[in-house]
Amino acid sequence: MSIRVDEGRLVARAKRGDSSAVAEIYTRHHAAVYRYVYYRVSDESLAEDLTATVFVRMVESIDRFQYRDRPLLTWLYTIARNAVIDHHRRDGAVGTIPLDERLLESDHDVERAVDRALSRQRLAKAMSHLTEDQRQVILLKFIEGLSNEQAAEILCKTIGAVKSLQHRALAALERALTAELSG
Repeated sequence: MSIRVDEGRLVARAKRGDSSAVAEIYTRHHAAVYRYVYYRVSDESLAEDLTATVFVRMVESIDRFQYRDRPLLTWLYTIARNAVIDHHRRDGAVGTIPLDERLLESDHDVERAVDRALSRQRLAKAMSHLTEDQRQVILLKFIEGLSNEQAAEILCKTIGAVKSLQHRALAALERALTAELSG
């Protein structure tokens, strides 16, 4: 059974109120939605809250959703993008990543834990310099590990457009990271 047919059936079950179908959608896509949100808000706790908001909104609007043979994740990313935009409109500027005590407690090598947190913070800050399309391509390709073909399908773009966006995004990230290190 193809992924699309399986997703179409899963959405149909969720629309009928099947809670196991909703749980399956959540299980399949929670991590991807969380990463997508995290790299836009730069705060783990806020990313968790907004990710929960995404799935609440999904449940609230699943009956109006029309599955059109595109990955369900495309719709979830749209909901996530809108949740992040709503957050920024309400609360203003992008936050920073706090040094999470849970991270330090769970890792005996404090220096390595701090380096990882700072690297995530730098990347999140650098990604704020990208266009929305560039951010999506970077997230899909390098954070989610999708192919050009998969990213193109999710973003409803050609493979050539994805490659072009990736090239421009990587150049912009390099400029932003270089400016941060020299500044």
